[in-house]
Amino acid sequence: MQDQLFNKIEKLYPEMVEIRRYMHQHPELSFQEVNTAKFIHSYYEKLGIEVRGNVGGNGVVAKIHGTKPGKTIALRADFDALPIHDEKEVPYKSLVPGVMHACGHDGHTAALLVLAKVLHEARDSLHGTFVMIHQHAEEYAPGGAISMIKDGCLEGVDAIFGTHLWATEPTGTIQYRIGPIMAAADRFEIAIQGKGGHGAQPHKTKDAIVAGSQLVTNLQQIVSRRVNPIDSAVVTVGSFVADNAFNVIADKAKLIGTVRTFNDNTREFIVGEIEKITNGTCLSLDCSYEYQYDRGYPAVVNHAAETEYLIDCASKVPEVKRIEETEPQMGGEDFAYYLQHVKGTFFFTGAKPQSEESYPHHHPKFDFDEKAMLIAAKTLCSAAIHYQNREQSNKEAHETLA
Repeated sequence: MQDQLFNKIEKLYPEMVEIRRYMHQHPELSFQEVNTAKFIHSYYEKLGIEVRGNVGGNGVVAKIHGTKPGKTIALRADFDALPIHDEKEVPYKSLVPGVMHACGHDGHTAALLVLAKVLHEARDSLHGTFVMIHQHAEEYAPGGAISMIKDGCLEGVDAIFGTHLWATEPTGTIQYRIGPIMAAADRFEIAIQGKGGHGAQPHKTKDAIVAGSQLVTNLQQIVSRRVNPIDSAVVTVGSFVADNAFNVIADKAKLIGTVRTFNDNTREFIVGEIEKITNGTCLSLDCSYEYQYDRGYPAVVNHAAETEYLIDCASKVPEVKRIEETEPQMGGEDFAYYLQHVKGTFFFTGAKPQSEESYPHHHPKFDFDEKAMLIAAKTLCSAAIHYQNREQSNKEAHETLA
């Protein structure tokens, strides 16, 4: 059965590429993916597959019912783009200035749509139900997962699987991890208020730039000197704005940054440490401040049994040449919310381009090896159908013993 499904996925590879490239040319930002959602919804409607739109916002959920009894398995793909201008010179370059798929979400969507088509055509031979979750707004907190869950996308779901095309790893590689695999991703903002003045008379001012500069340096002590070295954490200031003329001492400065952690206790500790250090730094320079800390996605924590099961399923995919445990990644993913509600696992599918030049995720020249979509689709397919078969076998064995 699996070989037949794999063959159908391979035959539909040109369609998968066509979908991916169409999406790449027509990207939409988080929470603005109206046309993308319509495209996905229309694809399912044309196939006669049960589909629901506007799930938790722009989300789309489709269901494929096998004719035999079984569990309900969810597979998830995200479809939002990033505010980055596409600098690649390829035929499928983004047609929207300043917006591009720089993280592979177009590939996730194309792989899941084609897999859905294959499962639908084979439904008479399948057990259980397959829920295809097409999620909006993964890139921007609060994200789309939490609202889709509130709108019922996980109702009746027994397990969930998801993957991310990973353009930094060779095609043919599957990376997994039991437990935390991606970090909690938070955002903080600090507005410093000083007293501006003439650049030639610093003694009459309270220099917000000096205060901000010291604060950036002092914040580095949190991870290097206050967090247990065994516990991973990141505190990064990504934006420092104090726009003035060359001969003016700034009265205001704004710092915006991110905190990444795996441990909830460490997360809460850093929230307080940023406040303490900001207060002390500004006090020493006679400036005031406002501090805002926004908790983003929690850490992605994979379930052990489902991860071990995924490893076995990946080994059944012919194109998978290497299966390896990955180190925890400090990037964030709102797939975390799904795993807080149902058991499952999230894994990486190697997708490094074959060309000499390759670029990381969120880069203006980002691209990936489209063959990786086949591997992603087949691995998710294997996980979905074998989970059903395994559960059915366990049920029959239990009934025999009874």
